Amino acid sequence: MRLSRYFLPILRETPKEAEIVSHRLMLRAGMIRQESAGIYAWLPLGLRVLNRVNAVIRAEQERSGAIEILMPTIQSADLWRESGRYDAYGKEMLRLRDRHERDMLFGPTNEEMVTGIFRSAVRSYKDLPKNLYHIQWKFRDEVRPRFGVMRSREFLMKDAYSFDLDQAGARHSYNRMFVAYLRTFARLGLKAIPMRAETGPIGGDLSHEFIILAQTGESEVFCDQAFLDFEIPPATTDFDDVAGLQATVDHWTSRYAATSEMHDAAAFAEVPEPARMAARGIEVGHIFYFGTKYSEPMGAKVSGPDGVERPVHMGSYGIGPSRLVAAIIEASHDEAGIVWPDSVAPFDVGLLNLKAGDGATDAACASIQAELEEAGLSVLYDDRDERPGAKFATADLIGLPWQVVVGPKGLAEGKVELKRRATGARETLAPAELLARLRQGRT
Repeated sequence: MRLSRYFLPILRETPKEAEIVSHRLMLRAGMIRQESAGIYAWLPLGLRVLNRVNAVIRAEQERSGAIEILMPTIQSADLWRESGRYDAYGKEMLRLRDRHERDMLFGPTNEEMVTGIFRSAVRSYKDLPKNLYHIQWKFRDEVRPRFGVMRSREFLMKDAYSFDLDQAGARHSYNRMFVAYLRTFARLGLKAIPMRAETGPIGGDLSHEFIILAQTGESEVFCDQAFLDFEIPPATTDFDDVAGLQATVDHWTSRYAATSEMHDAAAFAEVPEPARMAARGIEVGHIFYFGTKYSEPMGAKVSGPDGVERPVHMGSYGIGPSRLVAAIIEASHDEAGIVWPDSVAPFDVGLLNLKAGDGATDAACASIQAELEEAGLSVLYDDRDERPGAKFATADLIGLPWQVVVGPKGLAEGKVELKRRATGARETLAPAELLARLRQGRT
């Protein structure tokens, strides 16, 4: 992609309303544009990141056995009346009526709808377990939206919902998602710590939040520093191994970790003092087991091996992809701008032509772009008629993992410069060596 043809509305000044790093950088880098309080348009660069985050989430959901569906944003109030949540949910729910005066709502979550879908099709324990997930836009009318897409009113969510015959099966489904979440966040370049948490309006008696540590975190968290050295479950994890998954979850819950709402000062005091860590954290995922809270009032039952019908046991598992984009920036940036992990960067390589219009540099850049893209790498080619300093500043701001710098002086010696954005390390090499070096750096 040539930058001269791309839509990248860079801001030179930091918007006054942006209070935290991710909000400032997403606005300055032309990733988002505010349309009203807590509602944002995702511009091309931001959308590319969002789509790559979604791709990682999908891969790990499906690795764990979850099946993707897509539910609508507008829901009938009748479903929510069945569960008893329509009147209880509060002002965060956006209620509306259609032309026939039927009560509708813009979904803040999907427990009721997915339960309705399940009960219409599944009747026997032989069809269990099931885990259905979707990635869909949600709306919650936050009283004070702030921090950009970190706490917005409209946001993208990955919701998964598990259905099992009994509590033991539901616990295994919970453990599947627990491990899938550890893998998901690690692939996004984040170290997430699972912490006991409140269940809130979702309900239930088993819940964990996945927290990344960041100075700009919205809440205070308390944990054992040992979590920072725990190894992430590998891609070869067997999600059908009940005992193996339980052992992994037991390991990841063996040390103290709690959000401020669940903090127990006496228990935290038992952690050896050098290992105690009180920090700020950002919630990037939340999982719940809530038993028959929805299936019982909504009649989602299956016949068991004994022929007796019983309500299914359910759990729900949320990740906010739009919020994750901001969280990744909070965890990975410097004074010059964003530093994207390779897995979610909008482009793999930024190609900087320091003398656009010069025959030699134009030809070299065209050749490099063609070779890298043919090899499957995505390239943003800065072919603008701008000063080198402006090109360097743009490249650092948008944070692409690699920068290839092509200028007349280097080309005269048969060399180009390669910069690794995360470390600032630079090296000179022949254009013919670029592809092999980039492949080496991405492994």
